[in-house]
Amino acid sequence: METVKRYFRSPAAVVGLFLLLVVVAMAISAGWLYPNDPLSLAGRPLIWPFSNPRFLLGTDNSGRDIAAQIFYGARISLLIGGVATLIAVVIGVLIGAFAGYYGGWVDTLLMRITEAFQTLPNFVLLLVLVAVFGSTLTTVTIAVGIVSWPAPARLTRAEFMSLRNREFVQAGRTLGMKDIQLILGEILPNALPPVIVYASVVMAVSILLESALAFLRLSDPNVASWGNLIGLGRDVLRVQWYVSAIPGIAILLTVLAVSLVGQGLNDALNPRLKSR
Repeated sequence: METVKRYFRSPAAVVGLFLLLVVVAMAISAGWLYPNDPLSLAGRPLIWPFSNPRFLLGTDNSGRDIAAQIFYGARISLLIGGVATLIAVVIGVLIGAFAGYYGGWVDTLLMRITEAFQTLPNFVLLLVLVAVFGSTLTTVTIAVGIVSWPAPARLTRAEFMSLRNREFVQAGRTLGMKDIQLILGEILPNALPPVIVYASVVMAVSILLESALAFLRLSDPNVASWGNLIGLGRDVLRVQWYVSAIPGIAILLTVLAVSLVGQGLNDALNPRLKSR
């Protein structure tokens, strides 16, 4: 309860939570407000926002309703951000936990693998994975998660190295607890808070990575995503700039919301760090 109170003491964290809830509400209400396929033709192409009451945010190059694509795009962004973050955190926590707990050759081997993944920039590695395995929504989501795990792994490793020799771990060893019990039951719960906070960073980056892929027309073209809409709008950017600007603002606000929520969680879970 005290953690919740600390969170709501931060105005920025409250604003971030409000924006994130708005995006979630858009994703939930998309099917109710726009029951038809968001990629179906709805009117004449390139109607400007607020010039036609049927299309509050206008239409794109093909005559599809931009508002419908924005609402359905919220689903895609949250889905990719959430699932990719889960994949990255699970892989990162497992590798970081074993590396930090055992040390020695196990740590050396797992960290060399981590460094190998970090040799290439995330986006370049993501392009390689998409080129090899395809650009379906499932493939893109898994690929984003795979390129995002090294940072959570290093963070988890650092936490485990600082906790593995604490008194409660030594007491567990004395009681005959197995290594896996100590890792999952004793150390991991104490190491998770900073990883959970960092997950907000992974989620924000995941949304940006998918948008960048879609802008380059390397993501799934059969879904209504904000990145696809931005990529479509670049063909008419000089005249109908709103086609790219509206989804761009949606991405900006969503990433900002996730970042502010993450910062608020950091201040709530680590009050001493804020006071330094």
